[in-house]
Amino acid sequence: MRLRHLLMAASTVSVIASASAFAADLPRKAPYYAPAPVMMWSGFYAGANAGYGWASVDNVTTSGASDLNGFLGGIQAGYNWQINSFVFGIEGDFQGSTQKKSDDVSVGGIAFTLDQKIPWFATARGRLGYAMGPWMLYATGGAAWVNYKLTVSALGASANDDVTKTAWTAGGGFEWMFIPNWSAKLEYLYFDTGNTSATLFGVTFDTRAKENIVRLGLNYHF
Repeated sequence: MRLRHLLMAASTVSVIASASAFAADLPRKAPYYAPAPVMMWSGFYAGANAGYGWASVDNVTTSGASDLNGFLGGIQAGYNWQINSFVFGIEGDFQGSTQKKSDDVSVGGIAFTLDQKIPWFATARGRLGYAMGPWMLYATGGAAWVNYKLTVSALGASANDDVTKTAWTAGGGFEWMFIPNWSAKLEYLYFDTGNTSATLFGVTFDTRAKENIVRLGLNYHF
């Protein structure tokens, strides 16, 4: 009886040892690591911006030039479509501006004062970007609508032209999605207002503003 018990115990130990050796020979499963979140640019976004504008103003009548500088700020909204690393989008914005300038000129012995302002402008643009993870470099272009005011004063009288000009605009920038759903951008835009005229005492003043804009923006991606 005792011999049978010893043989059974030995058999059990042998089976356990064989199973342990077989388990040791099995390939080990690699540890699981969750994939890093992918920054996707597709979807609707909206935000605000602030910056600075400087315009080179050509006075065709007097063959002179002046600078029309000031701060600006506003809101923007758009939509992106991302295909692999390429991002296609549309964006619109509305900006208020403090840009203004006053110049004194003399024509035919009469001293004139020219006051120029860009109170606001808006753009509607396409965007084409290349995304590198949370970073995107892009070019942009489209149409702009610029409220440009020209007032000419002399001898107690004045004439003005307060018009909203349609212009083209182009530029570029880069954008950084620093946390999910939030991005910051730095952008440059250029637009040309074309000629604006005001006539006083038979003298017609033609001016043309060529605008440069640099602005920082913050967007929320829905």
